Amino acid sequence: MSEEARADVNSRCPRCGGGFHCGAAEARCDCFDLKLSDAQRQQLSRDYNGCLCLKCLRELQQATLAPPAPVHRG
Repeated sequence: MSEEARADVNSRCPRCGGGFHCGAAEARCDCFDLKLSDAQRQQLSRDYNGCLCLKCLRELQQATLAPPAPVHRG
């Protein structure tokens, strides 16, 4: 079931605006299984107020795991 289709949507993602269910206050949220470095968590805390949906967290996780683009020097 997609995050938006859940009947128990209780949060809105500050990055994409989509609705999702945040279970952090219930001591169980899907994001608990997502592996983010301390640096990634600190950056997210600086950039966003509140929880992000799992889709956005996965996108940001993958973006930071991608190898850096080569630098062309001319």
